[in-house]
This record gives sequence, structure tokens and C-alpha cells, in this order.
Amino acid sequence: MFNYHNPGRWFGKPYFFFGDYLWDKYGTRVLKLPINAIYTCPNRDGTLSHEGCTFCSEDGSASPTCIGFPEIPMQMENAKNSFKRKDKKTRYIAYFQAFSNTYAPITRLRELYDAAVAVKDVSGLMIATRPDCLPDDILDLIASYKMDNFELWLEIGMQTMHEKSLNLLNRRHTHQDTRDSIFRAAEKGIPVCVHIILGVPQESWKDMMMTAKEISSLPVQGVKIHHFHIIKDTKIESDYNKGKVTPFSFREYVSYVCDFIERLRPNILIHRLHGDRSKESLIAPLWAMHKGTVLKAIEDEFHNRGSFQGFLYSFS
Repeated sequence: MFNYHNPGRWFGKPYFFFGDYLWDKYGTRVLKLPINAIYTCPNRDGTLSHEGCTFCSEDGSASPTCIGFPEIPMQMENAKNSFKRKDKKTRYIAYFQAFSNTYAPITRLRELYDAAVAVKDVSGLMIATRPDCLPDDILDLIASYKMDNFELWLEIGMQTMHEKSLNLLNRRHTHQDTRDSIFRAAEKGIPVCVHIILGVPQESWKDMMMTAKEISSLPVQGVKIHHFHIIKDTKIESDYNKGKVTPFSFREYVSYVCDFIERLRPNILIHRLHGDRSKESLIAPLWAMHKGTVLKAIEDEFHNRGSFQGFLYSFS
């Protein structure tokens, strides 16, 4: 098992990777089956605004495997069929990915979650949402799915700790909302993974490193790191076309993400190291299409530095 006080020993990687953790825990492949069930959020339906976040596409980051399949079991079976090596033994996590997946009446959410975990070979539930869509009764519902040999995760869209950046992204929530939701989830024993974006326009290197330190101070168990990218038909596309925003270059991102991870607690699981979009929807940066190249460059950078996750984290 992983020794939290022996950093740099995560299955041969310089960071604590979620996929390796799952393999070590369950002894087999564990894959996520994306689900699109809510179709909106308070930042789209007029509760907060009709505009949505500046970086968010109209599909709310829904997977292509969900398109054309209205029922959750059908979406999940289609996702299963999209994976190769079907002869390999595989376990699955039902992943409520698109939009804000706690933004519905609790009776409806229970129906949706129950339908997903009832699908064959599903032994996990992952729910992505906004920090301002987590009242206590819904946290209690999520906590009710905790059980042995079952992977439960709540994903919270933190994005950044800086109010100026949250405003620029039109998030319509505060960082205090994020902190509050994380602490209340932790009190109920729900593992939390926060989403963050590196390269938000106008954020400095120091700003991003402050976010890493903030995450490390919070009761979170995982982090998904996304690079700032431009997706077709988003609010930020117009600013990009006018030259007002510039995403990181490949080398800049590799350097910044390593800097960021060096400041994370070594026992925080890294669920993702950069964003992922189809070539049809991605405008920039195009280097993000080469996932394997990005991951190798990050590991090579850590090797060249002689560092690893938590290298600059203080246990005191």
C-alpha cells in the first residue's frame, strides 16, 4: 500500500495517480461510464444567469457516448461498448459528468443515482457539481451510497481560489462557497475531488501556486487539473479571437503543472493532468490533442528536476 510519508513512490510515477490507485485497490481495470442526466445548472437556467461559465460548452462537457441515448442505462451500455479489449475483466464507476449533477429535487436525484448503480458491473459512483448546489440533504443522500468495496466520489468545481478569476469565468459563486461545501462533505465522510484550471487569464504563477497550497490545506482526497483551453461556441472564444486571452504553450503548461503538483499534499490523488476535448470542438491549444505526449513530458520534467508530488509541501 502507498506510504503517505514516502513521497515519489507512487507505482513508479512522480505523482499519486488515480488510475494506479484503482488498479492497486481492486486488482483490475476500473473505468468511468459518463452520464448526462441533468442537462442544466443554475448558471444557465436563469437562477444565477443565462450565460453559463465562460469556458463551458453548450453540452456541459457531456461525453459523445451519451448523445442519442436519453436513458441512463443506455448511455452507460453505449460507453461500455466504446471501450476496447472487452474480454478483459472490468469494473465500472457511474460518472455523472455533464452539468451540475446535484441540481434537482432530492427524489429525482435518488432515482438517477439508483438507476446508475444498478447497471451490471458498476461498483462506484462519481458525481460532479458546483459548490453552491450541495445542500445538506443532498450531501446526506450522497453519503448514503458509501459502502465497502465501492468507489464513491463527489467532484466539486473549485477552478481557482481567487475571486477575480471566478468573476472572470462567470462562475457566480465564491471561494467561500467552495470551502463550505468541502468541509460539509468531509463531515459526512464523502471523498471530495476538486476541479481546478491552470492558466486562467490574468492569473499569475503565484496565484496558481496559492491555489495548490489552498487545496492542500483542505480536506480533499483528489484533484482534477485542467489546462485553460478554448472550446467552440463558448463565451471565451470571442475573447480568444480578439487576442484578449492566450492559452499556455505546451512547455509552459508542463512547467506550471509540475510546479503546482510539487506543492500538493502527497496523499492527494491526481485524477487528471490536463483537459480533454474532441478535435471537432477544440480551438486551442491544439497540443492538448496529444495526451500521451503531454503525460510523458510531465513525467520527464519531474525526472529532470528530481522532484515529485509534495516535494515543496510542508507537513508542519
